Amino acid sequence: MPPRKSFPLRIDPRLHEALEKWAADELRSVNAHIEYLLREAVKKAGRLPKKEPETK
Repeated sequence: MPPRKSFPLRIDPRLHEALEKWAADELRSVNAHIEYLLREAVKKAGRLPKKEPETK
């Protein structure tokens, strides 16, 4: 898996607070929870790139 890309994210403080609580309920960090939510949204929209077949 390639290394994760870092970038700054500006977010409304109230939204961040809600995400903190939600992430804690799911036993995730806020960062991991945001990534999870984004991945699920991308999958649902059918925009997640197909995995490359493994070569041996």
